[in-house]
Amino acid sequence: MEWIGAGSLLAWVWLLLGQGFFWRTDVRLPPRRDPERWPSVAVVVPARDEAAVLPESLPSLLAQKYPGRAEVFLVDDGSTDGTGALARTLAAERGGLPLTVSSPGEPEAGWTGKLWAVRQGIALARFRVAPEYLLLTDADIAHEPDSLRELVAAARSADLDLVSQMARLRVVTFWERLIVPAFVYFFGQLYPFRWVNRPGARTAAAAGGCVLLRLDAAERAGIPESIRHAVIDDVTLARAVQRNGGTIWLGLAERVNSVRPYPRLAELWRMVSRSAYAQLLHRPLLLAATVAGLALVYLAPPVVLVAGLAGGDRAVATLGGAAWVVMCGTYLPMLRYYRQAPWTAPLLPFTALLYLLMTLDSAVQHYRGRGAAWKGRTYGAL
Repeated sequence: MEWIGAGSLLAWVWLLLGQGFFWRTDVRLPPRRDPERWPSVAVVVPARDEAAVLPESLPSLLAQKYPGRAEVFLVDDGSTDGTGALARTLAAERGGLPLTVSSPGEPEAGWTGKLWAVRQGIALARFRVAPEYLLLTDADIAHEPDSLRELVAAARSADLDLVSQMARLRVVTFWERLIVPAFVYFFGQLYPFRWVNRPGARTAAAAGGCVLLRLDAAERAGIPESIRHAVIDDVTLARAVQRNGGTIWLGLAERVNSVRPYPRLAELWRMVSRSAYAQLLHRPLLLAATVAGLALVYLAPPVVLVAGLAGGDRAVATLGGAAWVVMCGTYLPMLRYYRQAPWTAPLLPFTALLYLLMTLDSAVQHYRGRGAAWKGRTYGAL
């Protein structure tokens, strides 16, 4: 137990100081100023069975106060709930930016549905707008009226090819409060924003709910054809842009919010498990290393603390307690960002255990041939 406790504490000291300060939540849009000329923008929204959230999200896009030319292209990806018709109705009632609704039909072999829809939206945008930038945003993302303006100003001011914001996810139900802040925390630990944003970075990532992308950078990277198979499309997109000489930036959002509810554990479980094993490249050794790492870093501290107290071993208890304290300290900024009570920080080991089980379930589903299942489609290793 002493060795396990020491290993866990050393891991947390490294994460605290050596992992790009991933735990800080102050990475927001870089300094920006209005450009002399506002470039044209096409907003591309892939949507599959999104009628439940569209009344909250789509009007926020149509209401963007953008000084240049902007149009919205919603691609109805085989919806069965009237998503396309609802989008047209909302546009007729609310007005605002021009809206085009299209449906590309079922994706060709080797394409995920979302990227097939993005392909259709980009093609339409090139024909209708000839945009300089694309805003790729999900159908469950609501934007404040100045969101597009701020994104473009940031891209122009810092000469960025890709600007992505991690939308603030909904935290209302018990399970959302327990799991959602940890989801963003773990994402930042895996892809530290400061590492992504530094010049010449080797780390690349984006948050798919809100990605502003320069069109010529997309063309250099062959987007979306070059990533047509990707289940984790946002990270894959960022890597493709970076690999082809593009500059990227990723941070937390202040005025971009997800309106999708996850009222039960089952919905959150599916959200994580559908792509967790794909993140590990479907490799059993990476899965084993991930499970071992999660156990040492997140599960060991409380176990070692309790074992030390039960056995009267002060040194063991101190090691476990110190590791748990550092863990909680790194989690507090994310809890503040999500306006959650600080006392929930010690629950992070339990949340990590859930994520460990979700990852194992993702692997099980993959080997059962179910792959990454989402809204009636299943993707294996494409």
